[in-house]
Amino acid sequence: MSEVTKFTARLEPFLLMGKSAKGAAAAKLVQDATAAPGVFVFGELLELDGVKDLQNNESHSNAHRLLNLFAYGTYTDYLANKSTLPALNASQTLKLKHLSLVSLASQTRLLSYATLQRQLDVPTIRELEDLIIDAIYQDLLVGKLDQRHQRLEVKSVVGRDVPASQLQNMLDALTECGVISALDKKIQEVASGAEASKLAQEEHEKRRDQILLDLINTKAAKKAGGGISLMGMGGGRGDYMDIDDEPTNSSGGGFLGLGWGGKKNARPAAGSQNVPEKQGARKRNRF
Repeated sequence: MSEVTKFTARLEPFLLMGKSAKGAAAAKLVQDATAAPGVFVFGELLELDGVKDLQNNESHSNAHRLLNLFAYGTYTDYLANKSTLPALNASQTLKLKHLSLVSLASQTRLLSYATLQRQLDVPTIRELEDLIIDAIYQDLLVGKLDQRHQRLEVKSVVGRDVPASQLQNMLDALTECGVISALDKKIQEVASGAEASKLAQEEHEKRRDQILLDLINTKAAKKAGGGISLMGMGGGRGDYMDIDDEPTNSSGGGFLGLGWGGKKNARPAAGSQNVPEKQGARKRNRF
């Protein structure tokens, strides 16, 4: 349950009783509601017919002003208009100071002890810190006491009732916040699009560089493979062998008179002794 829902639920019994309350009964209802523990919203109570009629009742009009004070005002407002308002009891005084603290905390996130003491009419720091701690425990605000710097650091604060005269200002503020939020969203979209384009460009450049590298490697591999083919398979000029057989007689040259040809590379066929040669024969063999 949210704080606002919780506070509204605590007001519900007074709303039920107020439907039929008029005059003195309605004034008594206002006194009870403003003093009741945990009741911090009063806008719906102000809308009841019996309570509305109090502002035109000479005997009880101050009760209506008191309820307006607790709904929208602060403790300094009470001090400034004390003569036209009923006297506050201890519970009402503490509650109004809590509500005043909420109003101050909604305006700034750093509140000095000096400012709070002046606005809440609290004479000592010890009393001020006790009041702040009590407000925190009642879920009126979330914050931290900075005793070193003598200040209250506000993180969040509950909302108070808003008078009808200020509704338009609030709507304008919300509209402005909506425009700012829309602008922030658009800026984020543009930034995200720029980042995506940058990543796409980088990816494109990586692919391009890889393709170029593959082409270079393929070309180098083909060039190296062609050179090996020429040396190993092409059959260069060094593969040719010439065997010249000079004419010889049976008793002429040869080795030990066996009648081998004059060229040192010529050999007899296997199993033969003398191999006759045709005179003038010249053989060119290719291996």
